[in-house]
Amino acid sequence: MKTLKNAAVGEKVRVCRINGTGPLQRRMMDLGLLNGTEIFVRKVAPLGDPMAINVRGYELSLRKSEADVIVIE
Repeated sequence: MKTLKNAAVGEKVRVCRINGTGPLQRRMMDLGLLNGTEIFVRKVAPLGDPMAINVRGYELSLRKSEADVIVIE
C-alpha cells in the first residue's frame, strides 16, 4: 500500500482511496481528491513538509500527515 506521502517529485499517481475518517476524509474529498483522480507531485519542501501537488487544474499544498491518508496506485 503506497501513500501520497511516499510519492516522488515529478511522479503522476492516481487516488485509490482515502484512509482518513470524519472531518479529514471530508476535507480531502472537498479539495477534489476522489477515487480515480490523477495527481502530479510538483515539489516537496526542503525539510519534507509540506508538499505541493497539482490536482484538477490547481495547485494544492498538503502536510505529510495529510498525504499519508491518501492511498495511491
